[in-house]
Amino acid sequence: MPIESDEELREVLDYENVAVVGCSSTPGKDAHDVPKYLQEHGYTVVPVNPYADEVLGREAYDSLSEVEERVDVVDVFRPSEEVAGIVDEAIDRDDVKAVWTQLGIRDDEAAAKAEDAGLRVVQDKCIKVEHRRLLG
Repeated sequence: MPIESDEELREVLDYENVAVVGCSSTPGKDAHDVPKYLQEHGYTVVPVNPYADEVLGREAYDSLSEVEERVDVVDVFRPSEEVAGIVDEAIDRDDVKAVWTQLGIRDDEAAAKAEDAGLRVVQDKCIKVEHRRLLG
């Protein structure tokens, strides 16, 4: 079951390195402003966007599998139909601890697959909103 309890959400929010799949270089978009908020609150944000060279002052990677840095949490800003492929990439890495899909994004089958592989899953929640609510 995807994480719902505040205690478990806090545990995921304690991880430090967040790869943001679908990170936007456009200020004003949630996919830009949420990662910026995370960065401002001490997280290492790793942007994943094949259409940008740099986002938030950091090199942007074309895909999660190309990220060379450690990734604790994969934060997904892509349509629900793309979650399964992102989960597969997360499972293939040996460093990912959790997959977090933003508001309006969910794939129950992919979530179950991630959990079966030992990853924690948060679905259909904004990481910024939850951070503010629980830790802000």
